[in-house]
Amino acid sequence: MQNKVQSNERPNPEQAGFTGSMLEEFFKDELKDIYWAEKHLVKTLPKMKKAAHSPELQKAFEDHLEVTKEHVGRLERIFDLLGEKSQAKKCPAIEGITREGEDIIEETEDDTATRDVGLIMAGQKAEHYEIATYGGLAQLARTLDQPEIVGLLEDTLKEEKEADQLLTSIAENGINYEAAEEEEE
Repeated sequence: MQNKVQSNERPNPEQAGFTGSMLEEFFKDELKDIYWAEKHLVKTLPKMKKAAHSPELQKAFEDHLEVTKEHVGRLERIFDLLGEKSQAKKCPAIEGITREGEDIIEETEDDTATRDVGLIMAGQKAEHYEIATYGGLAQLARTLDQPEIVGLLEDTLKEEKEADQLLTSIAENGINYEAAEEEEE
């Protein structure tokens, strides 16, 4: 009979073959992906702020820009903890989401609540991608027995969820209703 690890016991990462494992390499690759995404969002959020009509939405984008810069710094800390160089790998998902946001800006009228609705949706699409990614990365870090990295990823995950909730609140507390009253020209 084989010795099986009980579900409530964690194997030693080295004994379990995590060091240099395919899972560890996948984890690092996904870190590179989200690192690119966060750096790309640092460039995109000022454009979203400028395109927004609502002062509340402008402030939300401005505040999240500062938080996103912190996310970049946390990811750089994670790379350091792993003994890796901070390296970005193009993230097609965020590239597509931000391109869609640019399309919304081009296809909606300036200074309208309808544009703000579109910007909120684009922002939430990015947040949902980040929430999924950071949640998955935190779980992988747990599996790889990297508690300090888990903490850093969970801090970012919490902030991404807060940003998503703030965008929902802004939409529900006026912008969606204002947009519903705007008439097409």
